[in-house]
Amino acid sequence: MLVARGDGQLTHDIDPQDRGPQDACGVFGVWAPGEEVAKLTYFGLYALQHRGQESAGIAVSNGRQILVYKDMGLVSQVFDESTLESLKGEIAIGHARYSTTGSSVWQNAQPTFRPTASGSVALGHNGNLTNTAELVDLLDQRTAGESRQHETATSDTAAMASLLASYRDRSVEEAALEVLPKVRGAFSLVFMDEHTLYAARDPQGIRPLVLGRLERGWVVASETAALDIVGASYIREIEPGEFIAIDENGLRSERFAEAAPKGCIFEYVYLARPDTTINDQRVFSVRERIGRKLANTAPVEADLVIPVPESGTPAAIGYAAESGIPFGHGLVKNSYVGRTFIQPSQTIRQLGIRLKLNPLRDVVAGKRLVVVDDSIVRGNTQRALVRMLREFGAAEVHVRISSPPVKWPCFYGIDFASRAELIANGISVDEICRSIGADSLSYVELDDLVEATQVPKDNLCRACFDGIYPVALPEDDLIGKHLLELPADTTTLKVIQ
Repeated sequence: MLVARGDGQLTHDIDPQDRGPQDACGVFGVWAPGEEVAKLTYFGLYALQHRGQESAGIAVSNGRQILVYKDMGLVSQVFDESTLESLKGEIAIGHARYSTTGSSVWQNAQPTFRPTASGSVALGHNGNLTNTAELVDLLDQRTAGESRQHETATSDTAAMASLLASYRDRSVEEAALEVLPKVRGAFSLVFMDEHTLYAARDPQGIRPLVLGRLERGWVVASETAALDIVGASYIREIEPGEFIAIDENGLRSERFAEAAPKGCIFEYVYLARPDTTINDQRVFSVRERIGRKLANTAPVEADLVIPVPESGTPAAIGYAAESGIPFGHGLVKNSYVGRTFIQPSQTIRQLGIRLKLNPLRDVVAGKRLVVVDDSIVRGNTQRALVRMLREFGAAEVHVRISSPPVKWPCFYGIDFASRAELIANGISVDEICRSIGADSLSYVELDDLVEATQVPKDNLCRACFDGIYPVALPEDDLIGKHLLELPADTTTLKVIQ
């Protein structure tokens, strides 16, 4: 049985009209008999909260059955002490969601649960598939004549879970090795049956997934920061095209596809926590190197370098160190603004960025500022920020961006604006500069960004910057967030059996 605590739904942002790049999901799994696996998963998801704030869930197996508890909201809103105490078991998986296929409603919250011929399966997914329609057609073929009325979810994750459950004559592990080679796109998966924890990563390794060791168990997670918070030691990354299974007999690994690495470059710019390690590179150090390269390619005479917190901070530190211009904090961020149950009125929305950021007048007044941010999507945030800094007395505002211009949407798990809404699509940097009202504007060059990651260029997905998609995309009508939904389908079920 799946249970949900409340019926609230999240809005995307305090200002829904100006969404920046929305994060990928976070996944966590643990196999640890004798440990409080639900609490370990809770803390793991807490460390991954930045990757998805729409819903959260945990599935736990006690060896006889799997219980899934999930709801809309932040991890700390969905779970409390009594709930976690009730989730007893030896294996757990968890998920923090930002929706990229399927609406942000309860039935699409994860982990997704399905009964199988021999028990049940629960699955959590970070990424976005490109052949969801093909998988649904395959599922229809495999389940012809069977009722699937209980399946109300409309996500690519639900399609994968249903396919895993459709192999009546096979174990979950055997079904996974049959299904995974048929899946295309970005997928870092954690899933489980009653006795075994599984993990898998797409052949391109677009989204991160790592393996860690507890004293009495194993952990898999989207980022190394989640290993740190539960006291697990980092072992290695799950390899692209790798499938692992962990049970009482230990860990075993198989390849379901040949590796063709194309890790997401935007993880280094924005998505991952700065204290995470990807490809043996500390994300904070990568971002600092980006800032140093910006200082060399886009110098300016100024009095102070300030970041747009928090994602602009490491690059601003690097820019200041390389340029010799002092670093300072000129903007105060309200950490509690983001996703909210309260829909702002038009009057409040007109306050715009002031709900999130407020300048320190004593720091910025009379100064020539270098303002370092991670990206520009529509330009609305930067336009409002420049105007606000001038209102607080800034003499000059020079904007420096630690990523190249975002010109193409992502189909692998990041929800950018549509291509028509991307400000860098069709106008020059000088025109963008005039649009946001800055004294100057510069982006880091793509080759400099790649060099800062210390990962070979051919091993990175750079599609949002150069339009080269490493996994083929289907026709427009076979891809998109609402692919599996009817236009009027707004039903939200609270209990699925």
